[in-house]
Amino acid sequence: MSEIKTALTIAGSDSSGGAGIQADIKTMMAHGVYAMSAVTALTAQNTMGVTGIMEVTPEFLAMQLDAVFTDIPPDAVKIGMVSSGELIEVIAEKLVQYEAHNIVVDPVMVATSGARLISEEAVAVLKKRLLPLAAVITPNIPEAEVLTGKGIQNREDMEQAAEQIYREYHCSVLCKGGHSLNDACDFLYSGSESRWFAGRRIDTSNTHGTGCTLSSAIASELAKQASIEQAVGRAKEYISGALADGMDLGKGSGPLNHAYSLF
Repeated sequence: MSEIKTALTIAGSDSSGGAGIQADIKTMMAHGVYAMSAVTALTAQNTMGVTGIMEVTPEFLAMQLDAVFTDIPPDAVKIGMVSSGELIEVIAEKLVQYEAHNIVVDPVMVATSGARLISEEAVAVLKKRLLPLAAVITPNIPEAEVLTGKGIQNREDMEQAAEQIYREYHCSVLCKGGHSLNDACDFLYSGSESRWFAGRRIDTSNTHGTGCTLSSAIASELAKQASIEQAVGRAKEYISGALADGMDLGKGSGPLNHAYSLF
């Protein structure tokens, strides 16, 4: 039996299964990668919204991370929504302690509705402690605006934002289109290299968990030793397939079909 690659997701739980830890695990397994998790928060949510959040304690998050890294060290790490500075500090400390690599940070800060999801204090800790550890970060337009302090209105703005974020945090940046800008095209900046990834707009309102899924797909490909450019390209193809499958669940913005290629 060939050796299987491993990936760890550090994120919140989505009780409806479309985003967060659940989406991450489904995505990693669909990519042939063994998935592990460290839960930052429990949420009560469905396709229509979030009705409750219960954070884990920093001590318990540290215990989860110790349990994973001391037994099955991951080949890649994906980090999603972490809403408090204390939890971000714990994650950063453990990533450094265990010399984690292939770290993908999805800086979940702004909801699709435009609502801020984490405090200013947590954003400051994210910038100082976590982003410099990343191999690649995947901000959407509103998140890139928070990270740069500048408005983004067009393709040139996206390019400049990605370059600014790279200069400040020394990690590759995938600035994601969508959010009514530039259709589904994303811009990757890695210092010496940059590339636009064209995406096709899928005619569906069922997009719950798209950001979680994309970042987990990138982490999965990095775990399998793909380059960042290869990982992004393959992740984009996977997202398009999962959206185009047309699964329709729930009364709101439904989930993607993470297993579309398996059936």
